[in-house]
Formats: sequence, structure tokens, C-alpha cells
Amino acid sequence: MRVEKGKVRAPEIGRLWLNSSPLSFRQLRGRVVLVDFWDYTCVNCIRTLPYVQAWHERYGGKGLTVVGVHTPEFTFAQYESNVERGIREFGLTYPVVIDSDREIWKAFANRYWPTKYLLDKEGYLRYAHFGEGAYRETEEAIRELLREINPALAFPPLMDPVRAEDGPGAVCYPPSAELYLGHARGRIGNEGGFKADSIADYSLPEELQENCFYAKGRWASTAEYMESTGEGEHTIVLKYEGAGVNLVIAAPRGSSCEVVIRQDGKPLSRSQKTADTGFRTVGGNEESRITVQQARMYSLVDNHDFGSHVLELRCPSGVAVFAFTFTSCVDPSQVAAPAAVESR
Repeated sequence: MRVEKGKVRAPEIGRLWLNSSPLSFRQLRGRVVLVDFWDYTCVNCIRTLPYVQAWHERYGGKGLTVVGVHTPEFTFAQYESNVERGIREFGLTYPVVIDSDREIWKAFANRYWPTKYLLDKEGYLRYAHFGEGAYRETEEAIRELLREINPALAFPPLMDPVRAEDGPGAVCYPPSAELYLGHARGRIGNEGGFKADSIADYSLPEELQENCFYAKGRWASTAEYMESTGEGEHTIVLKYEGAGVNLVIAAPRGSSCEVVIRQDGKPLSRSQKTADTGFRTVGGNEESRITVQQARMYSLVDNHDFGSHVLELRCPSGVAVFAFTFTSCVDPSQVAAPAAVESR
């Protein structure tokens, strides 16, 4: 989205900075500024970060300053140490300002993770993009504003897509919607719903519906998450449509724990594993699982193709589950029958 030149100037705000001494938009006048609102637990943000880092490296010496604005969605993502760890893990070297009180978010009247705003050399807002995608369009907008500073600038070729599903011909099916597990925004399918702000026993129904999750065992229900508690079996089950599954999860009562993953009644296959999933043998049977250490988003399943599945998580006591997200875009070379799909 392009904005008419000279109409909206960026606010001056922000106190705690990482990767940089404190900056202000006023002192950055004369440069193009890319403002990226993100959260280290947000899958859509994470998928855009390689592009943002590459633009910082490509155009930083030509007049571009990237400013990452970390506005947390969950309480644990407010802590500076967690954000610092995320910055290291994602290899980000550009300035990041902590926005835990949402001051900058509100000043920009922002509504989405991620959102990218481009400010011209005079500090005026000239371009905005919400969500993933439009990487080529955004890079072209960066170049356009840099040429306003120096028309003689020479640029390298535009970036190639980081992932095949970002390129031409990629297809995106409509996945299940993001699913929160806290009672403030969550959708639980158990009879009687959430036992909000209390510890209670939950049991599974005979049939599962889509667009909600189900809990089994003893769980504490909070506004942001469900936490397994006490002895016995703790299970989360859901039906979903997607190519893959991610989960924001934490182990607030201990240093780490293991969560067993089953899909469609059996352990994951080796082809469905992700960077976060692994396998171990228990009683002669192989289990697929994740080891939860830091509070963050974990990639649970990568099916490589879109489909409908039942996911089951078996958790020890002391696991906090926040939100599921589902991937939907697939490599066009993996699409056997392109009918009834939506092109990017």
C-alpha cells in the first residue's frame, strides 16, 4: 500500500534498543527507514525476517535503516532476555526497539503482525504492507525511495525468493484459522467450555469438530494459555486443515520437558519432522516429540502437502500451550492437481 507523499510523518517514540544505541526518526531524516512490527513467537513474522535482514545487508550502505519494533503478543515475550535470544536465533543485526507497552504500536495505529512501513528521507510514511508476501514489491519501494536520495545509485538484482512457496506459481489453500488456547480468545470444544481461571478435569467427546481444540486430563485455564497440572495424562487434540502446524509453548515450571506428538493416530514419519521435532524409542516403539526449553514458537509437523488431519499432543505436568498456527502455501512442484487452489 502506497501513501501520498508528505501527508503522514512518523512519531518520535521508543526507549529500550537492542543491536543499537537509541535512535529517533528525527535523527534518521535523510535516510529511508523500514519499520517492521514483529513478535518472535509469530510464525508470519518469522517467515518475513530473512527478507528484512537481507534488505538491511543489501541497502544499509545505500541509505536504508531498518528498525524492528518488537511488540509482544504474549506476556512472556515482553521480557528483554527472551527477545534478545530470539534476535540471536534469527541472526538479526539491525536495530530493534522493545515495545512491550505497545506505545509505538499505538502511535502508528498498527493492527497486525507483521507490518512493514517505509518512511522517506523527510520522515513521511510512503508505503505499508500487512502480513507476509509482497517481498518484491517492498524491495522495489525501498529502491524507489533510495533513488529520491541519490538518483545515481546502482542496485543488485532483486532478491530471489527465500522459499519455493514464496515464488511465482506457489499456491495457498485456505488453512484452519489461528487457534488460541487461553480462555480470553480461545475456542475449546469440550462440553461446558473453559473452566476459566481455575484448575479442572477435562474429558474428550466421542466426536471432534474443527476450528476448536479439546483437552483431556487436569488443566489450569488462564486468559493466555492452558497449563497441564497434577499427575496423570494430559492431552490436547484438534482437527485441522493445513500443510503444517506450529505451536507457541512454554515450560514455566521447569527447565525443559518433552511433548509427544501423534498425527492421525500414529507417530510422525521421518518425512514429516521439522527442525524442532525428533524421535526416541520407548518400550520398543518409536515416538515423535519435541523438547520444550525456551518459551517460543515450535514447528510441530511439516506434511509438505495440504490436507486434513487430527493432531494429538501428550504433555507432562507443567506445560503451557498458547496458540496453534497452520501453514498453507506449498511448493508448486509438489502440487499434483492445481485445481481448486488459490494462487498468490
